[in-house]
Amino acid sequence: MEPVKLGIIGVGWVAQVIHFPILVKLPDVKIVSLCDVNRSRAQLVGEKYGIKHIYSDVHAMLQTEDISAVLICTPTDTHLDLVLACLAAGKDILVEKPIARSHREAVQMADAARDAKRNLMVGMNLRFRPDTMLLKSFIEGKELGNIFYASIGWLTKRQSDSKWAMKKEKAGGGVFMDTGNVLLDMALWMMGYPEVARVKANHFNQKSKQVEDTSLVTLTLSNGAAIRIESSWSLCLQDEIYYGHFYGPEGTASLNPLRIHREQYGNVVNLAPAKMDSPQAMFKRSYENELKHFLAAVQGFHPLISTADEATHRMRIVEAVYKAARLGKEVVIA
Repeated sequence: MEPVKLGIIGVGWVAQVIHFPILVKLPDVKIVSLCDVNRSRAQLVGEKYGIKHIYSDVHAMLQTEDISAVLICTPTDTHLDLVLACLAAGKDILVEKPIARSHREAVQMADAARDAKRNLMVGMNLRFRPDTMLLKSFIEGKELGNIFYASIGWLTKRQSDSKWAMKKEKAGGGVFMDTGNVLLDMALWMMGYPEVARVKANHFNQKSKQVEDTSLVTLTLSNGAAIRIESSWSLCLQDEIYYGHFYGPEGTASLNPLRIHREQYGNVVNLAPAKMDSPQAMFKRSYENELKHFLAAVQGFHPLISTADEATHRMRIVEAVYKAARLGKEVVIA
């Protein structure tokens, strides 16, 4: 099968550090064109990777280039217009998280993708970590029983120095919109996308003015289960902390490192593989698996996961989180 002809919109930090090193090694994709408002930056990246077709206007790229899919790696406030333009041009899309600044914007994108009958995937790379996918299979197999409590967290420094991410009108929010959103997606996906009934949230602005840099969120699900999400950009830590704990009546499991504990013949045993990749390798593999999944979906090999419809569902919860933090009380999701 012919490789997917791909256009990349936005060649900043996430594209250069994460996506390009992976894409240039994949045999089933050809990067045809680049588009960035900073044309000189796009030209430098194009020279590095041998990509000749450079644009500063997305409409010119969509009208001129023979591409079937696009990867959007731009600030969140640009996603709506770019996604709608690419869908109108008949392109499949992988857009970096979060999909949008609001539920309203997400609905517009999801509806447009459905009307255009195109793939619109949101980059939620934690789903694609090897340890996460393995744990998902254990949970789906009821090895732990029905999960009644999950505690997940990601305490890190901001991975990019982009100033737009600290402006509410551009990013839609702070650390919860960024890393907390990915944790929320992973937990809901892991547990089979249960309905969320109520939300509590505490947001802190320790080192930022417009957006929260530390977030603590508790979700109560309609089935009585609970999820606790901890995320921060600003805590004084020597090393990044990423964790996930899932508790069921038949066993417990943890991520990073992967541990799956069950009682067998009176003893607690770990069912996880004895050897897994390093955290750094897991991070790289998550994006590699994500990109491979998108490209295979474009080629028609399997249905898309991490869809715009899922992102729209999640954005209702995200908005409830910000409302609960703003009001200082629990919010019921209708």
